[in-house]
Amino acid sequence: MAWLLVVVAGLLETGFAVCLKLSHGFTRLWPTIAFCIFALGSFGLLTLSLRKLDVGPAYAVWTGIGAAGTAVYGMVFLGDLVSALKLVSISLVIVGVIGLQLSGSAH
Repeated sequence: MAWLLVVVAGLLETGFAVCLKLSHGFTRLWPTIAFCIFALGSFGLLTLSLRKLDVGPAYAVWTGIGAAGTAVYGMVFLGDLVSALKLVSISLVIVGVIGLQLSGSAH
């Protein structure tokens, strides 16, 4: 259950990163509100998961999901540059996240 919270928190991190861009420096109301909701949800779920998980692997999985998710979202929906190196790098982040999750153990 704790790992599920980390995964959802990582997806919410993707949401808050995208909303941060769409807010244009907090000058647009709805993306700014969405940023706050996603950020609070992401940090809240991460905090709950850390009751059961080691901080290193959990934090790495959270940031890895957020980073990879944000990069993919940017390429698919925001017109960010797509390159072979970027796709390989995202794949390496995902492999690293899986490895860290497998190496972490719940208390």
